[in-house]
Amino acid sequence: MHKDMAIKQETYNEAVEKLRKIVADIEKGDLDVDILSEKVKEATRLIKLCKDKLFKADEDVKNILEELE
Repeated sequence: MHKDMAIKQETYNEAVEKLRKIVADIEKGDLDVDILSEKVKEATRLIKLCKDKLFKADEDVKNILEELE
């Protein structure tokens, strides 16, 4: 198995916490360009993950509410 496949996907709260840390690191302004690039890529991945989780939760709630009608 490829080692990247074994990585567990973060929860929403874990992803948000990682995003906060990335923003704090970027705001310090002393990152090497290569590290900055990697942090931006990771932030983009985390934002997509959070967006997907929020969309899924919204869909789940809508489906539950429709079942109650």
